[in-house]
Amino acid sequence: MTNITKFLLVGFPDDQVLQRLYAAFFSLVYLVALMGNLLIITLTTIDQHLQSPMYFFLKNLSLIDICYISVTVPKSVMSFLTNSHSISFVGCASQVFLVVFFAGTEFALLLVMSYDRYVAICCPLHYHVIMNRDSCVQMVTASWFSGGVYGSIHVAGTFSVHFCGSNIVHQFFCDVPSLLTLGCSGEQILEYVFIIVSCCFGFICFILLVVSYVYIFSTVLRIPSAKGRVKSLSTCLPHLTVVTLFLFSGIITYLAKNFKSSSSLKVLISVLYTVLPPTMNPLIYSLRNWDIHQRSGKIAVVTGLSKIKNV
Repeated sequence: MTNITKFLLVGFPDDQVLQRLYAAFFSLVYLVALMGNLLIITLTTIDQHLQSPMYFFLKNLSLIDICYISVTVPKSVMSFLTNSHSISFVGCASQVFLVVFFAGTEFALLLVMSYDRYVAICCPLHYHVIMNRDSCVQMVTASWFSGGVYGSIHVAGTFSVHFCGSNIVHQFFCDVPSLLTLGCSGEQILEYVFIIVSCCFGFICFILLVVSYVYIFSTVLRIPSAKGRVKSLSTCLPHLTVVTLFLFSGIITYLAKNFKSSSSLKVLISVLYTVLPPTMNPLIYSLRNWDIHQRSGKIAVVTGLSKIKNV
């Protein structure tokens, strides 16, 4: 057993040319994610037509995505550029907490958003009573709180073990599975219990989400007009796409970490889980949601006209 004060993140090959390419790629993806989510936050804040509960939840989702991708990508870019891959013990623990915190909060918020769509389609006459502002704030607060609890128990379980020998983490950020492989044999039982309990709770939440969409689709199919069915489904498809992307990338990451595969493949799949959802979510909502698509187009036109006028 050794007293480890820092870890080395060696997920990517240590080649200078490749390091620069990785830095450029991560920087570009981070910029796209940042601009897309900031656009969603700006639109849902200043536009009076985007003040419904659905857009209030979407604003929080974009905020979570900005925080989520900011935990890992900027640190990785700096590591690529400076060729310094070390991270302090406290920094590693903080990274574990924040990654799990924001991932858990996003999952909880996606569950809340599915309930919002259920009420909007299945109980439209009572929508404004059920989804009043106080209820929305309480549900969002509960999502952030549950993410904080989720992150706290996992960082406590992961760092309750003693680390034996190596401090090399075969990943581009500190994650729970990679750190558990460094723990002394037999000491990971607490974190494994937390993981099992979390998976059971997450599965229950997933079942609730599926049930809500079963009711949604059954209600939509009973709508007499085709135009009404299309309009109702159009409000659900962006959320359903985001949920599918989030869960699919998470499941693929989990399977890759638990089956025999190369370290490089595991790292690439981790990139899929930590980088893809925050980058794609604003694009999905901008392309599939007519209101956001229309408002962003108006802002682009107004901005272009103002620039021409100034010239």
